[in-house]
Amino acid sequence: MTERIALLEDDIELRDQILLPGLADFGFDVQGFGRAAELYAAMLGGSFDIVVLDVGLPDEDGFSVTRRLRALSPIGIVMLTGRDGVPDRVRGLSEGADAYLSKPVQTELLAATLRSLQRRLRMQAGGGSPSSSAGQWSLDAGGWCLLAPAGAIVPLTQAERRVVGLLLEKPAEPVSREAIIAALTANVHDFDPHRLETIVHRLRKKVADGTGEALPLRAVHGVGYVMIP
Repeated sequence: MTERIALLEDDIELRDQILLPGLADFGFDVQGFGRAAELYAAMLGGSFDIVVLDVGLPDEDGFSVTRRLRALSPIGIVMLTGRDGVPDRVRGLSEGADAYLSKPVQTELLAATLRSLQRRLRMQAGGGSPSSSAGQWSLDAGGWCLLAPAGAIVPLTQAERRVVGLLLEKPAEPVSREAIIAALTANVHDFDPHRLETIVHRLRKKVADGTGEALPLRAVHGVGYVMIP
């Protein structure tokens, strides 16, 4: 199941050129809106599971939008705003927001926040559980977030998701470079092998920086890679 996410942000460049494509790259089904009225109209024809919204909107205060949404349903709410003072944070959370992020925000941080909120909502609905594991490392139910043994969450790009997912399917069993490349692209002959090394290098660094733990992903000379339980 893929949760539907609404992004309510009136900054067109931030919304359409940065956040929407950035979140799509992390696998989110997200739709953008510039005014609160547009979001309300869209909700008449369908529902969203999470709403990411700015406080400074042209037609309604973001705090008011949060109150309305919270009164309607247990929808997930993430406030994204340039107001980073403690009083505003307290107010946002008091009005019903699940998370409050200050601008400028890195897409990766927003993605991690959304993945964490998705897991919480699924658990509340009784349907949340890791989908696979290798030792204590696992993927979340949607497969877009790596869960570390200590509970830290690392959002994955599409390429990272495919690599990790394939390795977690066969813990302690080496997976050939050819098999991994085939999972990354349909044009295996045009794929630069060095790109796989880059993906693995960045993934290891991301995990180490985000969790403080080393990802047990090892290179197997002449074969490919293996995830050690």
